[in-house]
Amino acid sequence: MTDAPDRGSGSRQLQVEAHGLDVIGDAERKGTPRTLFWPWFGANVSILGLSYGSFALGFGISFWQALAAGVIGIVFSFLLCGFVAVAGKRGSAPTMVLSRAAYGVRGNRLPSVVSWMLTVGWETVLTALATMATATVLDRLGWGGGTGTKVVALIVVGALVVVGGVMGFDLIMRLQTVITVVTGVLTVVYIGLVADHIHWSAVSAVPSGSAQEFIGALVFMMTGFGLGWVNAAADYSRYLPRDSSGRGVVGWTTFGASVAPLLLLVFGLLLAGSSTTLNTAIAADPIGALTTILPTWFLIPFAAVAVLGLVGGAVLDIYSSGLALLAAGLRVPRYLAALLDGVLMIAGSIYIVFLTDDFLGQFIGFLTTLGVPVAAWCGVMLADLALRRRDYDEADLFRPRGRYGDVEPLPLVLTLAATAIGWGLVTNTAAGWLEWQGYLLGPLGLGGKDGSWAYANLGVLAALALGFLGTLALGRGRVRTQEEGPPSRPLDVREVPGA
Repeated sequence: MTDAPDRGSGSRQLQVEAHGLDVIGDAERKGTPRTLFWPWFGANVSILGLSYGSFALGFGISFWQALAAGVIGIVFSFLLCGFVAVAGKRGSAPTMVLSRAAYGVRGNRLPSVVSWMLTVGWETVLTALATMATATVLDRLGWGGGTGTKVVALIVVGALVVVGGVMGFDLIMRLQTVITVVTGVLTVVYIGLVADHIHWSAVSAVPSGSAQEFIGALVFMMTGFGLGWVNAAADYSRYLPRDSSGRGVVGWTTFGASVAPLLLLVFGLLLAGSSTTLNTAIAADPIGALTTILPTWFLIPFAAVAVLGLVGGAVLDIYSSGLALLAAGLRVPRYLAALLDGVLMIAGSIYIVFLTDDFLGQFIGFLTTLGVPVAAWCGVMLADLALRRRDYDEADLFRPRGRYGDVEPLPLVLTLAATAIGWGLVTNTAAGWLEWQGYLLGPLGLGGKDGSWAYANLGVLAALALGFLGTLALGRGRVRTQEEGPPSRPLDVREVPGA
């Protein structure tokens, strides 16, 4: 069902991508919407998807409830990515440049900073998981799994991620194609090897949870999958020809990103529901715990599939985090921004691997906390895109005095208000630094921080809805005014920081 990447892209000699925030010219646009399958599948085929089965059951719900929450959360959140990806085809610029049409050129720096924090956080988590998985595998093989092993693993994994991010688009597209094939095949083998550990009687005996617990699991799936990517969704579609099918962009983005997580989630639920021991171990070491049920001879192939899958996601994150940092105002070439993010990624990975012993609690807290403002931004971005009848005026995306303005108050106020409301409706007791959240659960009659709605994470859904509906209701006149003006003069490369 998939096409190989564009031959023109594959035949060129690899070099560091020169593009930063600048608009992609027509001569450099290539491929079809189907080529989007490769980066999105490669970034989401990670073995970590199996661990989400354990995470979902951790909300106190049954197999069928967790499956429904996963299917809805994964598909819906990646559908949001598909819609944002259409903006890339229409505007030829990175995601966090395109949202300047809504927020203004400098007003967009606030969501760009949040986007940067989220992508750096994700690349750090994925790199740390790949390091821990490698150490666990080598320990089981008797080749050492202590501090020295982890240091070497972190250096290797970090180097792969940083090189991919620094080199840019062409290397990433080729790398993701390889990752897709290798990890796809080895994941199928893994599933076949551990299938006898599934016990349906134990899985079906897991008791059902409440509606609030179901909603909490659904929101967690959204923030763990599509909402973690939505702020980067146009970074790859911007290379497609302008006349590419919008439906194709939505469809192939959603399909490519969703298909692997859906299959992995089902199997992960079956494994976690079959063994309370495995379920508990995954919380401490989400990837390494999966090796405990493998035959020894498959440990090296498992390490390959685990590391490649996680690297695939981290490479896309470091590429997009560099672009978000430029959109936030840093004036350096793109490759230097990616390199800076790589340094932060290594530092964060050192903390996770060597200094903390509560991965899951901190991870959920991180996703939920940043998931709220990203959901608010996503609502604003999607509504703004839906209101537009014309493609973006690409040159004015870089001019504070252009049609999109310098700082647009309405989107910023909506985002800040939606974030404030959203944080008041989420909680996470496993992360002590987030005890201040949930301040609206009591005043709104939802039982307070210890009530039945405390872990439903309604704040993410509320932020998404408020950003979308507020922009749809109040932003129409602003968009019409922007689209009435004549085309602007051509863009001078000196007007684009990081180009």
